[in-house]
Amino acid sequence: MQDSATSDEVDFVHDAVLLPETVAAVLGVKSLPKQTEGNDQNGLNISGIYVDATFGRGGHSRLLLSQLADDAKLIVFDKDPTAISVAQELASKDSRVHVVHDSFATLTTILAALGITQVDGLMADLGISSPQIDDGSRGFSFMRDGAVDMRMDTSRGQSVAEWLEYVDEETLANVLYEFGEERHSRRIARAIKQMESYDSTLTLAEVIKVAHPNWQRGKHPATQSFQAMRIFINNELGDVDDFLAQSIPLLKVGGQLAVISFHSLEDRRIKQFLQRHSKGQYPEDENLPMPPKRPRYFSKPKRVGPSKAETSRNPRARSAWLRMATRTDSDYVIDDAP
Repeated sequence: MQDSATSDEVDFVHDAVLLPETVAAVLGVKSLPKQTEGNDQNGLNISGIYVDATFGRGGHSRLLLSQLADDAKLIVFDKDPTAISVAQELASKDSRVHVVHDSFATLTTILAALGITQVDGLMADLGISSPQIDDGSRGFSFMRDGAVDMRMDTSRGQSVAEWLEYVDEETLANVLYEFGEERHSRRIARAIKQMESYDSTLTLAEVIKVAHPNWQRGKHPATQSFQAMRIFINNELGDVDDFLAQSIPLLKVGGQLAVISFHSLEDRRIKQFLQRHSKGQYPEDENLPMPPKRPRYFSKPKRVGPSKAETSRNPRARSAWLRMATRTDSDYVIDDAP
């Protein structure tokens, strides 16, 4: 299923990854009914309140809406102004949709302002979308020239170029290592800080390419460095942590969490979060003679990857993982202990 969106400059086509699997997971069903051409009445007709925390171009949201009842609600979040424009167009045609231009880290606050304290399902497709990569002006791509921006939300915050102007070499190296797992971070940081300006993604990528001593077959040498700077400037991992923590009190008993990730830093966080809160086992308890009894907020989590057919059709899906779990009936208690 393809989802198209138009900006003022470029027409994009974006394939939503793990589309039916994610929508089925957030609805708590094994699979979706087969769609019959010309028949819009063969959805599941499920009521409830759902959140798409990363609207993108709306692929997951549209399929979800086709399975929801007329009295259901769908709250969609996104940082990207272009994504928000697409979402607002959808909302103008479907009264079930409410659009929020903000990070999913603000879930609890925004939903409370809408009079919502709990939801039936949360889904998120983390990281960067194909339209953002393919639009060189956004600065995410090292294959298309543009300003070194990399902000998800171009209406606020500083760009990577602005940050590179003042960041010291050691801090830059630490960011490349921590958020990009770049083993040659110090050498690359030194080369970047020797640049006269940061106004071209292709120039920046070439500097990184020359400085990188160990190229991997089929992988651009700037891949991990660009990833690191993007993740840092957008506080992506911090937002993911905040989102996951809020999912526990926000989900109703029996509610579903479904999250897609594309690299190990995100996936590791999701995996460890669900393991802790499904087993009630925490690292800080390991050396205690009598570990406290911890609540189990989630059922045993499951993981699903893309099919061979999907990766053949959409190579960018290769690294995607969908992790899902059901909220249990444990009461949510905020632990104020130090």
